[in-house]
Amino acid sequence: MLRSVGDYIDIVGPDAISKIYKKANKLYGKRIANVNATFLGGGVAEILGRMVPLMNEIGLDAEWRTIHGSPAFFDITKSFHNALQSGDITLTDQVKNLYLDINQEYASFSHLNNYDCLVVHDPQPLPLIKFYRKQQPWIWRCHIDITDPNKELWEFLKRFIIRYDMIIISSEKYRKDDISVPQKVIAPAIDPLSMKNRELSSKTIMKYLKKSNIPTDKPIITQVSRMDIWKDPEGVLDVFALVKEKVDCRLLYCYNLATDDPEGMKIYEKVYKKAKKFVNDGDVLFVVGNNELLVNAIQRFSTVIIQKSIKEGFGLVVAEALWKEKPVVAGCVGGIPNQIIDGKTGFLVDPHNYRMCADRVIKLLKDPKLSQKMGKAAKESVREKFLTTRLISDYLDLIADIF
Repeated sequence: MLRSVGDYIDIVGPDAISKIYKKANKLYGKRIANVNATFLGGGVAEILGRMVPLMNEIGLDAEWRTIHGSPAFFDITKSFHNALQSGDITLTDQVKNLYLDINQEYASFSHLNNYDCLVVHDPQPLPLIKFYRKQQPWIWRCHIDITDPNKELWEFLKRFIIRYDMIIISSEKYRKDDISVPQKVIAPAIDPLSMKNRELSSKTIMKYLKKSNIPTDKPIITQVSRMDIWKDPEGVLDVFALVKEKVDCRLLYCYNLATDDPEGMKIYEKVYKKAKKFVNDGDVLFVVGNNELLVNAIQRFSTVIIQKSIKEGFGLVVAEALWKEKPVVAGCVGGIPNQIIDGKTGFLVDPHNYRMCADRVIKLLKDPKLSQKMGKAAKESVREKFLTTRLISDYLDLIADIF
């Protein structure tokens, strides 16, 4: 069943909902298109899947488009994603031309000029602006940590970025001084009424764990993420090995493979091979998180959630876990410190310091009262800052300002 903004009144209160409707009054009928790379997998698709229907419900005409790319195109854009987060890249003319050709081809049949405003998400469709006669505001929404991008790639992409009317970033630390385009910080958010985040009974939780053959006789440490080098799944295994020396527990990788991420399967195979001994002993589990209710059940049953990212644009899985009153041990990188109050709603760690990370996990495993106290504080923090209603309100402000 499609949600209404009014359905959130018991969660965020009537004043917040009333303000959304009032802001929407000034924008009735405005046609807004969002363009990204995939309908499935990853936080961007999840945000758009919740936000676009709600924007329509309050009176805008919002749409969601995805760029159509070849496997070679997504290989290239994945390398761009990595390089924007300080990775290396070989940026040949062939790479640039294929990237631009796919965008030009998509522009030839997508009629994006029929909208009043366009929001283009991440680097995959970034050059689309080059292939249209600009007739409306264009916004580039960057979900990636661009604190220290590869210089050669950044100079290449800047020629498209400077054509935009506004850039949205997820953290103040991502502001770029070498671009004169206005930059606005809007943190991502989770939908508390989605299947992934809504309340579940103990009976339902156990049903989904049983269906996925997840044992419940030991504490479980879980990382929910794509199989991505920046999520450091190999490092998670090393941390688990240290925790296992002190506490008998299990590690669960709840992973998914986004359709625009060709590296995912290779990384999964590498991590699985490294974890083989633990897998054979039944102490490391790999579960595909392609069912939102299953992910919800896993997060709610887990004793500790870990997010040992090395780079992280924002990390919605952190907010998801905090909303479920779970203590999170996470890398102090990207947008994660914006979500966790260290020592109050979770623990922030140096993601390269495995011992520090393991010690925080062990502390939570051994101190249930501390975990419970942190969890309650965490949920209220998310209620205040990181729910869909706040995100919609921010977007309405942005659209009103840009017109």
